[in-house]
Amino acid sequence: MVDSLKKPGFEELKPGIKVPAKETILTPRFYTTDFDEMAKMDISPNEDELRAILEEFRADYNRHHFVRDAEFEQSWDHIDGETRQLFIEFLERSCTAEFSGFLLYKELARKLKDKNPLLAECFSLMSRDEARHAGFLNKAMTDFNMSLDLGFLTKSRSYTFFKPKFIFYATYLSEKIGYWRYITIFRHLESHPENRIYPIFRFFDNWCQDENRHGDFFDAIMKAQPQFLNDWKAKLWSRFFLLSVFATMYLNDLQRSGFYASLGLNARDYDLHVINKTNETAGRVFPVILDVENPKFVARMDKAAEAFLKLNKVIESNQPKAVKFFQKLPHIGSIAWQMLRLYLMKPIDMVALEGTVR
Repeated sequence: MVDSLKKPGFEELKPGIKVPAKETILTPRFYTTDFDEMAKMDISPNEDELRAILEEFRADYNRHHFVRDAEFEQSWDHIDGETRQLFIEFLERSCTAEFSGFLLYKELARKLKDKNPLLAECFSLMSRDEARHAGFLNKAMTDFNMSLDLGFLTKSRSYTFFKPKFIFYATYLSEKIGYWRYITIFRHLESHPENRIYPIFRFFDNWCQDENRHGDFFDAIMKAQPQFLNDWKAKLWSRFFLLSVFATMYLNDLQRSGFYASLGLNARDYDLHVINKTNETAGRVFPVILDVENPKFVARMDKAAEAFLKLNKVIESNQPKAVKFFQKLPHIGSIAWQMLRLYLMKPIDMVALEGTVR
């Protein structure tokens, strides 16, 4: 067996342990927050809904779901070349994102235990779910002779501080977009089983329900804090976080379109569907959402993605650093310009829409 087939183009900390992907603006982030402010939050305006969600967490519907079956017990060397590399990157990004959630939720559960027991238990049970997801993904990487040292990842990654309000925006959207990503892939492969190249995709139906429940929890938290949603600043931040999450996914996925092609999916069409569904879902809690069905929105996202692909080619070139610096500038400027134009597009005001479910 050719070694490059087993470990295509990846650096290792030690045999079989992958060096974590370099941190960039598009890689999954690790978060921390103001735990004292979180503990002091008054959740009484929506306590009944939060307690109902807690009961769902306690029911632990997926406690027997994440168990590898006989289909995993085979060689996966036939998945090779670029497809193998892209698939390992997909597993790593997914594992890192799930593990990031685990760390944040676990720390919140620990810090809130004596001050806000209801929230603490919710976060503890969500950390349980995220740990299962991360572990399942990391075990899947071993089928391709790779894995992540999650302890090393914990210590080596930088942590982004967000105030609780912004943690809620970010994690709500992360969980909801995760739901739509997983369920869209699952439904596609359910209709086209010939494209299900690896058994992990069979688990995505139940898996995404965890993401959905987590998103519902953050929805309920934000509704218990009306000051997070009902002023002009909330409208600006809603637009910012929606655009950040959508652009991150779009730029990431279009540069890895070969992975989605291996599943029989068009990466662009897949992302636009996920963006539309996540945006629609966010309209149930956010005061404004983006006008993602506007042709100008898609055109500007495409221009940003095109500039991003060109930027990556410059980064990966063998040019001297000084030359690269000047070659990157027009592409960085183009991406920034398109993001600004996207942000300034007139949003859809959910409060003003008659009949909108709040």
